[in-house]
Amino acid sequence: MIKRKLLVVIVVVIFVGYFSNAQERLYTKANEKYNEYSFSPAIDIYKKVLDKGFVSSELLKNLGNSYYFNADYKEASEIYKRLLAEYSSETGPEYYFRYSQTLKSLGDYKGAKELMAQFSKITADDVRAGVYSSKEDYLEEIKKNSGRYEITSFKYNSPYSEFAPTYYKKGLIFSSDRDTGNLAKYRHTWNSKDFLDLYSVNTDSLDDNLVLKFGENLNTRLHESTSITTADGKYMYFTRNNFKDGKYITDEKGMVRLKLLRATLVDGEWTNIEELPFNSDSYSTAHPSFSPDEKTLYFASDMPGTVGESDIFKVAIDSEGNFGTPENLGSNINTEARETFPFVTSEEILYLSSDGHPGLGGLDVFATKIKFNKYDGAVVNVGKPVNGKMDDFTFIFKEDSREGYFASNRENGVGSDDIYAFIENIPLKLECVQAVTGTVRDKITNEVLVGATVKVINEDNEEILTTITDSEGKYNLSLDCNRGNFVRALMQGYVPSEEYLGKSAGKANIIDFYLERDRVSAGFGDDLAKLLQLSTIYFDFDKYNIRSDSEIEIQKVIAAMEKYPSLKIKVNSHTDSRGRDAYNLWLSQKRAESTVNYMISKGILESRLLGEGFGETKLINKCANGVRCFGIEHEKNRRSEFIILE
Repeated sequence: MIKRKLLVVIVVVIFVGYFSNAQERLYTKANEKYNEYSFSPAIDIYKKVLDKGFVSSELLKNLGNSYYFNADYKEASEIYKRLLAEYSSETGPEYYFRYSQTLKSLGDYKGAKELMAQFSKITADDVRAGVYSSKEDYLEEIKKNSGRYEITSFKYNSPYSEFAPTYYKKGLIFSSDRDTGNLAKYRHTWNSKDFLDLYSVNTDSLDDNLVLKFGENLNTRLHESTSITTADGKYMYFTRNNFKDGKYITDEKGMVRLKLLRATLVDGEWTNIEELPFNSDSYSTAHPSFSPDEKTLYFASDMPGTVGESDIFKVAIDSEGNFGTPENLGSNINTEARETFPFVTSEEILYLSSDGHPGLGGLDVFATKIKFNKYDGAVVNVGKPVNGKMDDFTFIFKEDSREGYFASNRENGVGSDDIYAFIENIPLKLECVQAVTGTVRDKITNEVLVGATVKVINEDNEEILTTITDSEGKYNLSLDCNRGNFVRALMQGYVPSEEYLGKSAGKANIIDFYLERDRVSAGFGDDLAKLLQLSTIYFDFDKYNIRSDSEIEIQKVIAAMEKYPSLKIKVNSHTDSRGRDAYNLWLSQKRAESTVNYMISKGILESRLLGEGFGETKLINKCANGVRCFGIEHEKNRRSEFIILE
């Protein structure tokens, strides 16, 4: 009996060991497929292992990612949910982000928002966390941009995959895996789809059967996709798998990377196909697009220096067709997720697809204005109906006709990916214009400064705008509120002053400048009132009290003396010619004393002030004794001056 029990135990142990080893072998094979980016076979094997009861955080991560990168967001969501529930302590922030993305694709925006809030707490330094924190109301922003496009079907779609449209002559070139006959054995294991080829169609044609393979020498037994031709039709740039002499070229992980190639049209045939010099066997370069002048090539890559899984880069092309050094467009455009499929319009609007910027789920189409060769403008979601819950990508657009195309794997399509045509009925607002107005004044006197210069300097210390103040000391500016700028006021004889304006939502701003003089006195004997551009201190006829309008001007003199404690002045007061000379001399002295006493009452030390009356001895116009003048002309002589002594 004991021997039978022992035998049973041994058999069970052997069976369990065999079962465990079998699962380990399956799991190892699944990991090999996953590391080769062969996601479809990896999914099948991971599911078998999972169904047998074997589970780990790594298995769930790899299985969830396999679904995620195959755009099966429903299945990915279920796996990520289980991952976070069972292995939260072993799960990095990236899985909170991806789970959030899958919930968006399922329409659960509330759940996605909660996950993004957790993601932002875990990784505050992530570009996506910063974007999310600044745009928590992103759904409202997307809603404002929605409804601008009218979408129609593309009659050349097939039950397979069509995407990556590009303009060519009177029609399009696009990518498709519709030709399954001879390519079945070369099935691409990333998503179990057949390899892609380039096709062309004349979109003006009424014949639905004129979809032809494009370029006899361009298509191979690997992927060809995302292409663009030069305006003269001489060159074509396109994407192809890393392939040479009939053999796959793989990286250290066994993955066949993507490369950019250029072909030349010679006697009607595409030939001289060559790789671009910045390609590599270790990373991918793909999805070309030109700047309007064709001097810059934009593309997507995960080359060194990439912020996320893939970024948008640019590279200069000289007149000889040589290339410069690729440059990353920076963290305003690129996030730690996927930015890909760039397209630049004639008006220098960069469209791209991203799942790192706030969107509706999967890849969304975004737009940003390229200005002054800078890429720091607002990155705007183009809204529904172009964007939806699934992947939306390869957006192209002609501004003159307001027509374009894009691709999507949305529901109710003809194939797995479909091309859609659209018309833009309402232009997308990308440039955020902020009105900035104000006046430039003397800090001491509060007088407006006419003809003062107001400059706008960007954060790279480049002057981008300049204007001058009008007859009322006012200026008006229109600034791009997607960028930070310095507004600087300058006037000869004054110390410049500036204010910084950061990025904003476009709300109008008022900036009044109060400039300080770089020196107060021009020397002994100068009239401070003139130097400070004061209105003249006038007195009423036969009186020496300080008038209310004159009091305002004297206050400015007092402010100057408070600002500069070493300043000493002499108040010279005068009368008009009417009345006896002796009386006028007395009256002017009383006016000088009245002015000095007023300033003393306001806190100016008596030792810094002198006062003297000159009667009618220093008239400033023709209104002498016996000359008939209007009252306003006589008033000009009833004045006080402020002469600098020290």
